Amino acid sequence: SFPEQGAGSLPPEPMKLSTKEAGKYFARPDPNAAGCLIYGADAMRVALRRQEAIAGLIGPDGEKEMRLARLPAADLRKTPSLACDEMKARGFFPGPRVVFVEDASDSLAKPLAGAIEEWREGDAQLIVTAGRLAARSSLRKLFEGDRRLYSIGIYDEPPSRDEIQAMIGRVGLGEVEQDAMSSLIELSRAIGPGDFRQTLDKLALYKHGDATPTSLDDIDAVAPVSVESGLDDILNVVAESKTEEIGPLMQRLTGQGVLAVSLCIAAARHFRALYAAASDPGGAKSGVERLSPPVFGPRRDRMIGQVQAWGVLKLEHALRVLADTDLLLRSADQRAPQMALMERCLIRLAMLGARRR
Repeated sequence: SFPEQGAGSLPPEPMKLSTKEAGKYFARPDPNAAGCLIYGADAMRVALRRQEAIAGLIGPDGEKEMRLARLPAADLRKTPSLACDEMKARGFFPGPRVVFVEDASDSLAKPLAGAIEEWREGDAQLIVTAGRLAARSSLRKLFEGDRRLYSIGIYDEPPSRDEIQAMIGRVGLGEVEQDAMSSLIELSRAIGPGDFRQTLDKLALYKHGDATPTSLDDIDAVAPVSVESGLDDILNVVAESKTEEIGPLMQRLTGQGVLAVSLCIAAARHFRALYAAASDPGGAKSGVERLSPPVFGPRRDRMIGQVQAWGVLKLEHALRVLADTDLLLRSADQRAPQMALMERCLIRLAMLGARRR
């Protein structure tokens, strides 16, 4: 288990932390360690974690008070003693100091080893970031073989629920409704870590001065607009038989560069989900709740209404229309504009949905 941090605390063995232990470290970095290596293939994920570690060690004003020394890897290669000199230096402002080395590689293992060997309590802590490192990496072996150091690998995985809760706490959001939390988890898997962090920051600003729990509507108000959201809009319009709204939405998607085949695939996916829900023995509500990936909040209620309006027979017909259109779009003999063919298909579906059973 992760050690209680205090005077004289040391990292556990081995020095390479598991994902769970790493989360605890970033929430509360060990102030008594000599340093930490953070490495991974995704530069954005590594950078975000490095920011957390440094902020946890020197506080929000540490950089303003010149208690953070940035040391480019190229400078350290030219002058190997720089790391030791910076770690031993004493700043004008009181408080812990950090020496940050970015984009390190195995070529820096030797000068960093010399600096770590000279490290004493009260010296600046060393934070090193690197890209992908093999298990035999000399840099990894340096940090994983010393009880005063931590080594943390960052992998291309979406944040866990606990990590999202910690992010919410850091940006100052209060209570989050259950459906809204599920939506945030889903959003974290759909966009990059930097975009997700910015979304949480926007959400915190949006809710500033509002004491009510964060809802799905709040998230929808700040979530990034994407091509996927445009596809959702037109598919909902078709499924709800709003024929007059199809044209303007098609123009918007065409302007965004959406291909007719992509739109056809998305439509088939949506109507297959409706068909699966309509075929559930427990009814529309039970069927929608069983969908994977899960659907939450207003989206779930909307899909239940669509399933109830269509029924199994009309959805079977809709899937045949989409299959025929997909074959036509992919046909080598087809000469008509593809988006026009797709718009005609969607209008047919909307009119089909409007018919009585």
